[in-house]
Amino acid sequence: MTEVKREVFGQMPREEGGGVVEKFVLKSDSVKVEILSLGCIIAALETKGRDGKFSDVVLGFDTLEGYTRKHPFFGAVVGRVANRIAKGRFTVDEKEYQLFVNNGPNSLHGGARGFDKVLWSPQVLPNGVCFFRLSPDGEEGYPGDLKVWVTYTLSGGELAINYQAQTSKTTPINLTNHAYFNLAGQGSRDIYDHEISIEADSYLPVDDTKIPTGEVAAVQGTSFDLRQPVELGKHLQKFCLDGFDHNFCLQQAQARRLVARACHLPTGRAMEVHTTQPGIQFYTGNDLDGSLKGKGAIAYPKHSAFCLETQNWPDAVNKPHFPNALLRPGEEYNHTTWLVFNTA
Repeated sequence: MTEVKREVFGQMPREEGGGVVEKFVLKSDSVKVEILSLGCIIAALETKGRDGKFSDVVLGFDTLEGYTRKHPFFGAVVGRVANRIAKGRFTVDEKEYQLFVNNGPNSLHGGARGFDKVLWSPQVLPNGVCFFRLSPDGEEGYPGDLKVWVTYTLSGGELAINYQAQTSKTTPINLTNHAYFNLAGQGSRDIYDHEISIEADSYLPVDDTKIPTGEVAAVQGTSFDLRQPVELGKHLQKFCLDGFDHNFCLQQAQARRLVARACHLPTGRAMEVHTTQPGIQFYTGNDLDGSLKGKGAIAYPKHSAFCLETQNWPDAVNKPHFPNALLRPGEEYNHTTWLVFNTA
């Protein structure tokens, strides 16, 4: 049985439209998740350890103010296009579009005011909540009126996130959730004692602005071979890596499949990621620098969390040999990711 509660979380600043932000609490016997109507943000996610005690395993803030200030997309749904588009430019039906450039020379996570920074309209479900918004034609430079539904449902230890969209004009689309996890509990110093595995035979090498070069490289014999679990700290040391911020290429199937697993052996907390998406961005919080104070006023230093963002491949709209990134009128965008929490 899932219990669903709603409450007021705060009010947006007047310059942001001043709307009321609500918080939805979904609770099962093994997981409790708190989701905001601002950016569909997962603000808290409590799971049990081996000792039966609950701990919050996602980074974020105690109050709305933290989320209305600049932060690295903690827990948010990002779009219209997650990840990077080279030079913020793409061409659809022989028309070139220029987006806002907000990440070096590129456009990242939907632009200046992406899906993470807007209020969504909620509808409570028996076991979750569905958020809706209309992204108008021309928003952030993207073509077409885009209707978007993001639905969170909780069943036992499984949190499902479903993304659906329809458009009035052909547009690129790529939706994901940008939760930052630390299975030792948010605020823990690092993720070096986590074991990670990713079911991917290839990955995308990137240039110095983190745009894929176009090559699809085999992981075999490289630091990107995570098909067997590796302990993260030792793995980064062994290969002298600053961290990961790369797309791993998943088996091309529309069906649900297990694509990644994270485990914190000291507490026994484990998380599986299942998805219908063609890629997963593994990011190890390389840009966290301790300057942001999160829940309980705890600083979040480098490598204090990881993200496993299920999505299409970065810059796919400009790479014809990457999976299709375009949604056309009359079609439906429909992807689901399942996060399954258990103990090892």
